[in-house]
Amino acid sequence: FWLPNKRRHCANSHLSSSQYCGNHSPESSSDSRRRVPCPVDPSHTVFEENLEAHVGKCPFRKHADALAAQPYYSKGINSGGGEAGVAAVTSAAKRASVHKLSEEEFWALVAKIRSAHTAAAVQMRESYIAPDACDKWMKGQVDRKVPYQEKHVVQQVSIVGNMETFGLLPRGGAEDAMKEIAVKTAPAVVEFGAGRGYLTQMLADCYGIKNIFLVERRSYKLKADRSLRQNEGVKLERLRIDIEDLNLHGVKALSGSPYLAIGKHLCGPATDMTIMCCLHELHNRTEEKGHDKHQLRGLALATCCHHLCQWKHYANKAFLSRLGIVEEEFHAMTWFSSWAVDGDHSSHDSLDSEDTSSEVIRNRGTEKPDPEIVGVERIIRGIPGVERSALGFMCKDIIDTGRMLWLRSKGLDADLVSYVPSDVSPENHLLMAKCRS
Repeated sequence: FWLPNKRRHCANSHLSSSQYCGNHSPESSSDSRRRVPCPVDPSHTVFEENLEAHVGKCPFRKHADALAAQPYYSKGINSGGGEAGVAAVTSAAKRASVHKLSEEEFWALVAKIRSAHTAAAVQMRESYIAPDACDKWMKGQVDRKVPYQEKHVVQQVSIVGNMETFGLLPRGGAEDAMKEIAVKTAPAVVEFGAGRGYLTQMLADCYGIKNIFLVERRSYKLKADRSLRQNEGVKLERLRIDIEDLNLHGVKALSGSPYLAIGKHLCGPATDMTIMCCLHELHNRTEEKGHDKHQLRGLALATCCHHLCQWKHYANKAFLSRLGIVEEEFHAMTWFSSWAVDGDHSSHDSLDSEDTSSEVIRNRGTEKPDPEIVGVERIIRGIPGVERSALGFMCKDIIDTGRMLWLRSKGLDADLVSYVPSDVSPENHLLMAKCRS
């Protein structure tokens, strides 16, 4: 089966009775054999005529029912006010929308993005920090049975170092005496999009964090949970739930505790949902019957995958509206943001000396036309990689600046930095905030 948008054949295995896989067989694409997302877990599909029977025996049903009964489950509480039931805009839909623009509309959009970046985006400051407390990690004195990769350790160390510099962690955590002080004053840590939990393991090893909550909707092997539980005094709770549905006030073990919210590579709208979760307006009200509300001490979130961002979830729509950016243009920006991480960006350091104005891009974009491709797609394919990368980084800067300003509007001190070089990871934005009190 040929996939025109990806310009390749389907890579899935074919059915034993067909030349096609289950998703692309002629029978499944006909009106009578249409596949629809499973309402229990939309990550998989089922034939429409089998939907009712499937729901009753779906293997994800037991987990969904158990989750719905938890006190911390509240469907869509962190959705950002998006309309319930509205489907996410896919990357394919975003791409198709951009390709439908006229050439004049495309260049006008590029000019608007550049103008918005100049007017409002924070100037990204490099902040590559390796604190003394993490020396044993950087020197490889960690459990080699755990599948760490050096680039991930570098990222984790810099996230932790920036947290220390920003005042979210005590300085000098490597010394035994300081470590003892850190244990007595350390807040709980809630890691969002925790995956295997290695970022939190670094905090536990180097800063004496003892009260840990890992939020992750997927199930993982090779988790850090086992080694964390072997750490004397550590209390660990893993919450298998989508961030969109997490009400922290329902987590009894966190009740009344000061906490730090952290996350490494929170994909797309997960960043918006996380800051909503920690600062939801419903949670800012005084608790009834004398219950203590949670005490957010601060957060440090490494943003990621801006191409997955959705208008309905974005935290600071007002910021974009002031820049004249509407929903369709926002989704176009998110699609452009993938250009920042697509391919080799070893020449990114030279972008400051490059003229990346829309006029230059326009002129360079017609150097190598492909006669088989027309319209905006032809223009895009002709834009050199450095120029596409520059525009992609602008879009990422604007999106994350809006998030930082939203945190400031909630009364927090907030900052946005580049925490690792782009050759380590082009997904290198770190959003930090702390309570002024």
